[in-house]
Formats: sequence, structure tokens, C-alpha cells
Amino acid sequence: MQKSTLILVRAGLIAGLYVVLSLITMPIASGAIQFRISEALTILPLFYAEAIPALFIGCMLSNLITGCLVLDIILGSVITLTASVLTYLVGKIFKKTYLKLLFGGFFPVVLNAVFLPIIWVAVYGALEYIYYLQVLFLLISQSLSVYACGTPLYLAVKRINFKVNN
Repeated sequence: MQKSTLILVRAGLIAGLYVVLSLITMPIASGAIQFRISEALTILPLFYAEAIPALFIGCMLSNLITGCLVLDIILGSVITLTASVLTYLVGKIFKKTYLKLLFGGFFPVVLNAVFLPIIWVAVYGALEYIYYLQVLFLLISQSLSVYACGTPLYLAVKRINFKVNN
């Protein structure tokens, strides 16, 4: 019973942190050009399976609160869910830290960069030629969020988990 409570609390914290980090960076956390510091949390499925639904819910709530249209809320959150599942699988496949970080971060970066602009073109009527600029910008901003901010988070969680388990 105690383990399931820990899992539930951890999932709630991850979802809540995703929302809070998105909201405190609101001017730049939403829109066609965005930088979400909360995307650093997308490395957490490398450690915890419960991070998968937590990130999905956190993303969905963030998109809802920031005023995204329904299709963007749903599809954007599904991208996060898909990236989280793939990141989790990377954590199971690779044992070396640098490989986990490299490939675990790949999915949140690339899936968001490729598919979010498609959603924006379809949902908001964004100009199609802007698609490539949005992909480029998201590749940069997602890489910064996931790798520059997510790597220190990964190392801190790894250190904490080591201390707790030993």
C-alpha cells in the first residue's frame, strides 16, 4: 500500500510541477514560438513509469489553462504521452547515463518539433510556410528545455535515487 501511495504522490507532483513551471513562464510557454521549461520534466520517464500519465495530464492542463483550442489540447498532450512512453522504453533499454539522456531526450524534442507545427497549421490556420521556422525554433527550444535543463534534473534524481536505495 505504501508503494502505491508513493507512486500516486510522485505522479501528482510531476503533473503539478509541469503546470506550475508552464504557468510561471507563461509569456513564452505557449504559442507558435514557445519555450517551456516544464519540458525538462520529460526526462523523468527514464526513472518512473508514473511520469508517463503525469506528463500527459500536466501538459493537458497547461494547454487548457493557457487557452489552447480543444484539438491542440488533445493532440499536443498525445504527443507528450507518446514521447513519454518512448522515453520510458529508452530507460529500460539503455544502461549508460549518457545514452539514456541522449536518446531519452530525443523523443520529446523531435516529436514536439515535428508535430506541434502541423497541429498549429491545422487548428489555428497558421501559414504553412512558417512550418519549417516553427520546427527549427522548437528543435532549439525543446533541446534547451530537455537537455540543458533536463540533464541537471536527471543527475539530481539519479543521485537521490542512489542515496535512497543504498
